[in-house]
Amino acid sequence: MGSAEISRRLKTRLKTRHMLLLVALDDARNMHEAASLTAMTQPGASKMLKDIEEMLGVSLFERLPRGVRPTVYGEALIRHVRLALEHLAQGQEALAAVGAGVSGQVTIGVVIAPALTLVPRAIAAAKAEAPGLCIGVEVGISDDLVAQLKQERLDFLIARILEKEDEPGLLYEEIGEETECIVARTGHPLCQRKDLALKDLSTAKWILSPQGSILRNYFDMMFRRADLEMPSNVVEVTSISIITSLLQQSDFLNIMPYDVARHYAKTGELAILPIEVPGRVGGYGIIWHRDHLLSPGAALLMRHVRAVARAMKAEEARSAV
Repeated sequence: MGSAEISRRLKTRLKTRHMLLLVALDDARNMHEAASLTAMTQPGASKMLKDIEEMLGVSLFERLPRGVRPTVYGEALIRHVRLALEHLAQGQEALAAVGAGVSGQVTIGVVIAPALTLVPRAIAAAKAEAPGLCIGVEVGISDDLVAQLKQERLDFLIARILEKEDEPGLLYEEIGEETECIVARTGHPLCQRKDLALKDLSTAKWILSPQGSILRNYFDMMFRRADLEMPSNVVEVTSISIITSLLQQSDFLNIMPYDVARHYAKTGELAILPIEVPGRVGGYGIIWHRDHLLSPGAALLMRHVRAVARAMKAEEARSAV
């Protein structure tokens, strides 16, 4: 029997009670114990297993003198059966949550640009729909946030596209693009320069993301492509509050997402230097586990993140006309 036929039979004929028996057999490795775990008689469990194997056309368990052991077919199927049962359980929890009103804890990871623009609007919309939902936000660089996501400490991310291609367990959905600019304190001497060029900034004092981050790599490449010396007077900071405070109290410079810089420029806290930054860092988007179902609260927040991202694109398109 071909794999396509096996797949068709799994979809149309494998029932929940079949899956529960397969998991019980894998856990107990004994027909009598598996029957007890599934509230069946031993003859009934044996007949059900035989029916499943005949339906699929493969042997799922090897019969031993003192028990059973999964075959390679059994091991392959049981992995997916366990995942399916887990998803069913989460679905039941989701129904209960909908009936009672969405609540619980959701924690997301965000890079700086959407943390100050997109995320506040999405959280406000989510909280208006689900006041009982507790939302936590971890702001950081993409690589650090991805590591936390893989450790299941975060529900999903809004971060930059991954440079690595060996992340088959994660999904990425781009929702925005990011352009950069250079900022300084209001009244910084460079603010009045009409002929400001990149070569004038190689000896400046800089606040930068840590080495190895996507934004830091982009910054370094700006100077390398222009065949300029790399700035050596550098402070590495990721906290936006520390960055803005240090900028306001000194002559340091910082490369910052334009949407974030525009916010601080409107309030008069910072100034955007009159120089065009070459190239782009790239897009940012939603990153989440391929095989994990989101909790109802996380799914609700992600829905509002997508909606706000669409609204921001529409607003940007109108302002460009």
